[in-house]
Amino acid sequence: MSTLFFDMNSFYASVAQAVEPALMDRPVGVLTTDAPNAACIAASIEAKRCGVKMGTRQDEARQLCPGIVFRPVKHDVCVTFHHAILRAVDTVLPVDRVWSIDECSCRLTGSQQDLTTALEIGRNLQRAILRLVHPALRSSVGVAPTRLLAKLAAGLEKPGGLHWLLPEILPDRIAHLAMDDLPGVSGRMRARLEAAGIMDVATLYALDAKQARAIWGSVTGERFVRELRGEDVEWPQTKRGMIGHGQVLTARNKTVEGARLVGRRLLVKAAARLRREGFYAGSLHVGVKCARAGHLSYGGEIGFTQDTIFLLETFDRYWARFPRYWPLAVNVNLGGLLPEAEYMPDIFAVPEAMARSRNLNAAVDRLNQRFGQDTIRYGQLPPHHVPYTGAKIAFGRIPDFEDFRE
Repeated sequence: MSTLFFDMNSFYASVAQAVEPALMDRPVGVLTTDAPNAACIAASIEAKRCGVKMGTRQDEARQLCPGIVFRPVKHDVCVTFHHAILRAVDTVLPVDRVWSIDECSCRLTGSQQDLTTALEIGRNLQRAILRLVHPALRSSVGVAPTRLLAKLAAGLEKPGGLHWLLPEILPDRIAHLAMDDLPGVSGRMRARLEAAGIMDVATLYALDAKQARAIWGSVTGERFVRELRGEDVEWPQTKRGMIGHGQVLTARNKTVEGARLVGRRLLVKAAARLRREGFYAGSLHVGVKCARAGHLSYGGEIGFTQDTIFLLETFDRYWARFPRYWPLAVNVNLGGLLPEAEYMPDIFAVPEAMARSRNLNAAVDRLNQRFGQDTIRYGQLPPHHVPYTGAKIAFGRIPDFEDFRE
């Protein structure tokens, strides 16, 4: 054994039940936003039994599950519970890696790698979360030689499962899974595998490493099949490439001016994150999804900066190039990130002006963190204030508490 992986079951819905005890044991759907017919991003265990799942809209969910209760997601509350779960797990075993808001893994070393011991650690971990955080927060645990297999083991039974996978019971124990049930195999990758004659998990398990590399088009394929077989694989560290925010426009913001103001607000949030996380940005790209023209994007390289005002001026130049089509969504991306320690100021820059800019941004950041979001703001806000702008939980990103105050 080397990895213990735990996955919180119906996390967003379980948090809603924990916060509102009257919802315990009732079917709950958690919505992307508090809007008519918004889609569910999560369903409680009781709602899942009726067929409600991620992406189910309110009207369909009511038909599938009469009596279901809906609540909008509260990102800040979910982040608070996430950290409480990590503290509870740490009383049993140190958390090694956080993969998402509801998935983490721990390393098993020495005598902990004994199967009986590892499974007892898994049980203790499940009990610690229920006892120290809330009885609504059930988790599934998997134990295996690799993270991929441990994640698969955790998913074999929900809610509250505890399973293990070792090479001696593979691939039979996972042969019933569809190929795109495997983490890292998307629908597109499944199509590529099938085009190469790989039609099921058992065949994928036996795939030659060189052939896997050819199908994936990179060494990732070789690493994937080796890890699937329980081999120790060294994955390279990923490098931070960008900071980005996006927002689907609400009805009141679906105008050219409303979309512009949403884009500016997203950029202000991204710039504050840029400074807080210690980076300079070397590029800015602005994207708009339009009803007529589809996805449009403008942007390019800029002088390395952390300055919100400079970024907003650049944004306005890009925005002027967009045709006046009906906007549906906006996104901004700061790329070419450079760590502060590697930043070299422009030799032609005026030191006094740079210091004034740096001090102004720092003062605005401090005031907003101390007194609350938008205490100091850069220009006009959008017509409709959307909660959690720039501070939503996303795949692979858990907002900091500071995100909710900027």
